[in-house]
Amino acid sequence: QVRLVESGGGLVQTGGSLRLSCAASGRTFSHMGWFRQVPGKEREFVAGISFSGISTYYADSVKGRFTISRDNAKNTVYLQMNSLKPEDTAVYYCNTVKYYNAYAPLGSWGQGTQVTVSS
Repeated sequence: QVRLVESGGGLVQTGGSLRLSCAASGRTFSHMGWFRQVPGKEREFVAGISFSGISTYYADSVKGRFTISRDNAKNTVYLQMNSLKPEDTAVYYCNTVKYYNAYAPLGSWGQGTQVTVSS
């Protein structure tokens, strides 16, 4: 099974930007997605991208601010996050998904990367 490792999180002020990375231990012949979770709440599907990278999906809460991309040659998926808001504070995870535009995670969850946006 492919192992996924998230990185790039940190503390940023409102309006700032971060770029998250999700490195896979091998080729991921799958659609990929980014998710986030706040303690006490269900995990939220934030963005998805098809295997080809042509098709993308964004939750309404991040549309226009986040951009998902992938580099299949590097086995890496990215999430560029701009205009960050305090409500974006969460642990962010990546995962293989059955559908790039719906909540359908397939693999095991990694450790995630913490994003904290201060007001």
